[in-house]
Amino acid sequence: MEGICIIIALLGLMYFAYRGWSIILIAPIFAGVAALASMFNILPVYTELYMTRLAEYVKTYYPIFLFGAIFAKLMEKGGLASAIAAKIVEVIGEKRAVLAVLLGCGALTYGGLSVFVVAFVMYPFGAYVFRKADIPKRLLPATLWSGIFSFAMVALPGTPQIQNIIPSSYFETSTWSAPILGMFAAVLFLLIGWGWVGYRAKTLKAKGEGYGAHSEGRRGREPKIRIPWYWALLPLVLVVVINIILSNPFKWDWGFHWDPTSLDAFAPFHLSLLAANVGKVSTIWSISIALIISSIVAAFIGRKRLKVTEGFLSPINYAALSSATAVLNVASGFAFGSVITSMPGFLPVTDFLMDIAGSFGPLLSAVIATNLMDAITGSASGGLTIALAAFGDQWMQMSLAAGIPLEVLHRIVAVASVGIDPVPHCGALVTLFAICGLTHKQAYFDVAVILGLKFFVPYICIIFYMLTGIA
Repeated sequence: MEGICIIIALLGLMYFAYRGWSIILIAPIFAGVAALASMFNILPVYTELYMTRLAEYVKTYYPIFLFGAIFAKLMEKGGLASAIAAKIVEVIGEKRAVLAVLLGCGALTYGGLSVFVVAFVMYPFGAYVFRKADIPKRLLPATLWSGIFSFAMVALPGTPQIQNIIPSSYFETSTWSAPILGMFAAVLFLLIGWGWVGYRAKTLKAKGEGYGAHSEGRRGREPKIRIPWYWALLPLVLVVVINIILSNPFKWDWGFHWDPTSLDAFAPFHLSLLAANVGKVSTIWSISIALIISSIVAAFIGRKRLKVTEGFLSPINYAALSSATAVLNVASGFAFGSVITSMPGFLPVTDFLMDIAGSFGPLLSAVIATNLMDAITGSASGGLTIALAAFGDQWMQMSLAAGIPLEVLHRIVAVASVGIDPVPHCGALVTLFAICGLTHKQAYFDVAVILGLKFFVPYICIIFYMLTGIA
C-alpha cells in the first residue's frame, strides 16, 4: 500500500504540474499523499520533514539564485546580453543558423545568466535567423533547449549554473572538477543538438516546409543606445575569472585559499544548518562574490540604457523577487523528492540502486538514480539534489574505495542531471514553449528525440573515463 501511495503522489504531481499548477502549492499536498499509508503522520511529515528539507535547500543555494538573477537582469535590461547574442549571430551568419543559436545560448549560459533569461534573450535572435534561413520554427525550442540546458549548464568546466554547483556542496569539489571529462561531454551534447536539428531542418525543407506563418508579437520600442559587444562580454569574463581565483580549482599553492576556521566562531550557536566545514560552502561564496562584482560592472556598462528605460532599482527589485519564487519552486520539488525517498515504501528502489553501485560501481548508480529523480521532479537541479541527498554519501565512500576521484563523480552526476530532464511536465520546458509561442504538439517531438540521444552521454563519459583514466 505504501508503494501505491508513492506512485499516486508521483503521478499526481506530474499531472498537476503539467496542467500548470504551482509546484510550491501541490508539492506539499502530494508529499502528504505519499505518507498516507506509511508509519508517518501527515502533519509531522509536512512541518518536520518537508519544510526542513526545503529550508536546507534555500539556505544553501538561495545566494546563487539571488545574485544570479540580479546579474542576469542587469545584463538583459542594460542591453549587454542582446549585444553579445547579436554579435554571435552576425559572425556565424544565417547559413549556420542552428550553430549560431546554439553557441549564442551557450555563451550566455556559461557567462552566468539565468537559463530563463537566456531563453528570453535568445528567442528573438533565434526566430530572426531561423526565418532568414527558412528553417521550420517548430525546431527552435529544441535548438534553444540544446544550447541552454545542456553543455554550457553542466559540462563546461567552471560553469556557474546551479547544476554544476550542487555536487560541490556534497563532495567538497569545485565547479572546475574533471575539466577534460567535462569538455568531452560538452562536445557530445553540442554535436547531438547541432546534428539532429540540422538533419531535421534539411529533411523538412526538402519536403517543402519552411519557417511558417508565425506572428512573433510586438516587442517594446528598443532604445537607440547600443553596447559594444566587447564591453558587453566583460562581465561574463569576470564571472569566470573571479570564480577561478576564489575557488582555486587546481589547488595552486600561490592561489587563494579560504580560511578553514571561518565557521568556528558560529559553533557555540549550535545552528542546525551550519555547514560541516568551509569546503561545503566555499564554492557558493566564490560564485556569489563573482556575480556581485560582475553585476556592478554590468550596471556601469549598461548605465545609459538603464537610465532611459527602467532605471537601476526596478530590474534589481524584480530580480530579487523572482529569485525567491525560483528558489522556492526548485526547493519544493527537492523537498517532495526527499519525502518520497524517506518513505519505507521507497526502500526497494534504494536497495536496487545500491545493488547497482555494489555490482557495477557508483558512477553507473549515480547516473541511473539522478535520471530517475529528474523524471520524478521534471527538474535537473531538483532531481540532482534529491539523488545526492539520498545516495551522495554512499557514492562518495564507494568512489574513494574504488580509487575514483570525487571530481569525476561530481562531473558525472552533473552531466547525468540533464539526461532526461525535459519530460513533458518539466517547468522549464513549458516556459520555453510559451516563450516561443508553440505547443507540445507542435514542438515536443524534436525535444524528445534530443532527450533520447543525450540520455546516453553520461554513460559514454563513464566508458571514456574507465578506458582512459582521463578526468
